[in-house]
Amino acid sequence: VDKGTKIIPDILANAGGVVVSYFEWVQDTQHLFWDKEEVDRRLEDILVRSFYQVMDMSKRHNCDMRLAALMTAIERVAEATKLRGIYP
Repeated sequence: VDKGTKIIPDILANAGGVVVSYFEWVQDTQHLFWDKEEVDRRLEDILVRSFYQVMDMSKRHNCDMRLAALMTAIERVAEATKLRGIYP
């Protein structure tokens, strides 16, 4: 029964660690050093934007947030592949 409660899909809930690992890699490769506040700000920007993209996908396709998260992920990979010209 839908009680109007939003459930955050595991893909979003667990994304923070992956994103911060990416931040560490970026900082290492570019010899940057962000303080905790900068990391937190950047992380929040990405996670909030991602949440709203998934919620929008859920509304557009009338599906649950988990399916919408998977659809968003597939859409992002497809777009990146197209932009990079990996496949015709």
